[in-house]
Amino acid sequence: MQIKKGDKVQVLAGKDKGKEGVVLRALPQKQRVVVEKVNVIKKALRPTQQNPQGGISSIEAPIHVSNVMLVCPECKAATRVSKRFTEDGKKVRVCKKCGKDIDK
Repeated sequence: MQIKKGDKVQVLAGKDKGKEGVVLRALPQKQRVVVEKVNVIKKALRPTQQNPQGGISSIEAPIHVSNVMLVCPECKAATRVSKRFTEDGKKVRVCKKCGKDIDK
């Protein structure tokens, strides 16, 4: 997966198309990411010791990684990602539009 926790992404498809947000969690085994304020669902909570009232809460549900695109921190545009090796042998992600490194 090209997208990691903390990356800023733009949603390409679905009910939240066009929105931008930060990745809260990456789930590589399921090919999904959780983005803040995107794909918000209502969840019914049972009464517990900590929450005796129970009730309904809003949480972000995972969205498939193919429906989001990384936003480059340099050119501020949604872009595809390539990878390259640095001089010291580290693998870094590179913006396809501006050619700058995404990972520092």
